[in-house]
Amino acid sequence: MNILAFAASNSRKSINKALVTYAASLLDQHRVDMLDINEYEMPIYNSDLEEGYGIPDAANRFLDRITQADALLISFAEHNGNYTVAFKNLLDWMSRINTKVYQGKPIVMLSTSPGPGGANSVLSLASDSAHYFGGNVVASLSIPSFFDNFDLENGQLANAELISKLHAVLKKIESA
Repeated sequence: MNILAFAASNSRKSINKALVTYAASLLDQHRVDMLDINEYEMPIYNSDLEEGYGIPDAANRFLDRITQADALLISFAEHNGNYTVAFKNLLDWMSRINTKVYQGKPIVMLSTSPGPGGANSVLSLASDSAHYFGGNVVASLSIPSFFDNFDLENGQLANAELISKLHAVLKKIESA
């Protein structure tokens, strides 16, 4: 299975990138392509830009990567209870090419934050709205209190209960 994995954050120190990288490492029996959304930077979407200049090539390239994947693994950072601007902009541009951005692919959605909420607000938003974008969310998991539950030095979860939950969630992508 070819799995596309990325953090929906443009922070170079993203804890969601650390989480999705760790989760991807647990899928070692599959091919996992890790993407950095910083490689797909483009202007903030508005219809005037689209009319005047067309859709940025970066949006087409990212959508092509989704097309090539069998499944998606995404970890969502939360900014004020919502998507990061960088991810929302990418989603907006891609949806102008194909409203079914996720193309029916099975998706495992993750999130984490430094606090006890684990970015659950954005995870709920992403999960609840995925069907509008052709998403098939097979499982989701929020990791609370990232710095208490993740060993940054070794790049892995340190909480046995959360490790078990993550393994269970990842199995759902394989059976989808």
